[in-house]
Amino acid sequence: MTVYDTLTSYLTGKPPQADSPLYIAGVVDLTQPTFYVSIASICFNPLFWNIVAQNEYHNKTITKILKGNRYLGCYGLAATIFSLGILRDHIYNDALKHQPAHPLLQTLPVKALAVGLIAAGNVFVVSSMWALGVTGTYLGDYFGILMDHIVTGFPFNVMADPMYWGSSMSFAGVALWFGKPAGLLLTLVVITAYTIALRFEGPFTAEIYAAAARKGHGSKSGSGKGSSSSSSDAQSLEGPPAHRTRAATGTTDSAPSTPSKRTRAKKGGK
Repeated sequence: MTVYDTLTSYLTGKPPQADSPLYIAGVVDLTQPTFYVSIASICFNPLFWNIVAQNEYHNKTITKILKGNRYLGCYGLAATIFSLGILRDHIYNDALKHQPAHPLLQTLPVKALAVGLIAAGNVFVVSSMWALGVTGTYLGDYFGILMDHIVTGFPFNVMADPMYWGSSMSFAGVALWFGKPAGLLLTLVVITAYTIALRFEGPFTAEIYAAAARKGHGSKSGSGKGSSSSSSDAQSLEGPPAHRTRAATGTTDSAPSTPSKRTRAKKGGK
């Protein structure tokens, strides 16, 4: 920004980018690099965990590096995904700071809605992680650590993919709390990224369990708390673990990141 731009902005009370076609007053400022950095981080996370997890399933790269310790590999990937979720949330919050607010979103009813979305979103994410456990949440099945049985308790009896939807609700809630329409646009990016990720994760995870059933593979001993009990026979492994969602997520003051539908927020921030 030049001295002239600064002086003009001061005298007119308008931001220097106000005359740009990429700036819509009270809605979005597309001249801000942080907006695009946030989009990139939102899209990167599910792409990262899907590539790494599918490579692990086919090639056992992480397990081989750790001399066959697949649990340590899963925990390491979980820590990585969680950290990426926290970073994504930080970038999202920073992007909102550089975006215009809209007066209609700065009212008490909107604030109340924001609180409700954030609270409900975090309940869905945290309760999902509690029900699935670490390996159930963070792609353990790609390491060969399979669930004993389908998880059907809360929140999986309320909605499909509760971690992804919970994460999306938190993003929307933060955007509404600060009155930033640009945050709602970024929330649409989050939903789109998760939806695309599910198109890959759902069938792939289903095939993992179908293959295990065909081989009569024993499922992982001990399941995440909150799962309903059932026998761990081949029939229980047919298809993807219904009503599961893995989270690639770090939970910060903005939005939990989450991985998916199994669903597992990445996510997540998963």
